[in-house]
Amino acid sequence: MNNVQVNRDIAVVGASAGGVEALRVLVRALPRDYAATLFVVLHVAPESPSILDRLLDNVSSLPVRRAEDGRTFRRGEIWVAPPDHHLVLREDAMQVSRGPRENRHRPSIDVLFRSAAIAYGPRVTGVVLTGMLDDGAAGLWAVKTRGGIAVVQDPDDAAYPDMPMNALEVVEADHCLPLADIPACIAALARERVLPRARTEGDKLELEVRMAVDNTATMEQLDALGERSTLTCPECGGALWEMHEPPPRFRCHVGHAYTMRTLVASQSERLESALWAALRELEESEALARRIAEKAVQRHDNNTARIFTDRAGERASHADVLRQLLKEIPAAAAVPAGSPVEADSNA
Repeated sequence: MNNVQVNRDIAVVGASAGGVEALRVLVRALPRDYAATLFVVLHVAPESPSILDRLLDNVSSLPVRRAEDGRTFRRGEIWVAPPDHHLVLREDAMQVSRGPRENRHRPSIDVLFRSAAIAYGPRVTGVVLTGMLDDGAAGLWAVKTRGGIAVVQDPDDAAYPDMPMNALEVVEADHCLPLADIPACIAALARERVLPRARTEGDKLELEVRMAVDNTATMEQLDALGERSTLTCPECGGALWEMHEPPPRFRCHVGHAYTMRTLVASQSERLESALWAALRELEESEALARRIAEKAVQRHDNNTARIFTDRAGERASHADVLRQLLKEIPAAAAVPAGSPVEADSNA
């Protein structure tokens, strides 16, 4: 066992809606002698020409760069996940990957946090900031499980409190603070000395990270992760395995992963899409039935005209029911993956 103490020199930060300004506040206040490396995931649209690294670099006394596959890093640097790529930490290097989305996002906060927990254990400080739904909660649990520190923005202080609130439901945070107090907190944590923990190879967390990077898992490995459920993946239609580690969540055989809240949101979006498609089909069917009835009238075929006029009326009635249902569907519980909210903030 290695008894040589090390610093808490790895910090991972996750943010979603409202995150651009929150991250600017955070990095602006970090001191020049910050004794850790900071890695950032912000949910952005896949096609976003994200300039988050430049936005943060403009206000930071530390260098801010976009993460690159295989790059090494040093203390006093800030690295930002590129759009549409997971950021994964290995020992002494970073990796970027277009593996399957987690919680409908790529990059995913959970992927970064989980990989940091595996590679660096007690050296990690995980920070969850403003955002919708609960990406980051499972990753913060992994950080705590491996001996790291959990820092969560006070939900009352967050522009969007869902992510901090959900993280606090899963993890007993070491620090729950207003955003303005977090930079000083993580700067002090970076100076703390801890004993490194031996890395455990081949466990469930390691398997989940491999799936996020290159989707190498087998059905048998997924059976070891959780139990096969009767639910299906909203993205690919595959079977979902239910995992019971906090928070309870699901993963399909190609790697897409969801917490329960995210799965409900995804199903709601899929249901709404199906209803809009059904409304379109009904309206087209009504229009065609009326055309057939009109042609029949011109031919003095009253029986056919009556049949298709009645059919058009039925289609119109069913369409009215769907329109009412669509009006009553509640607004989505989260900013959808790749939403213009964050994309515009990064433009």
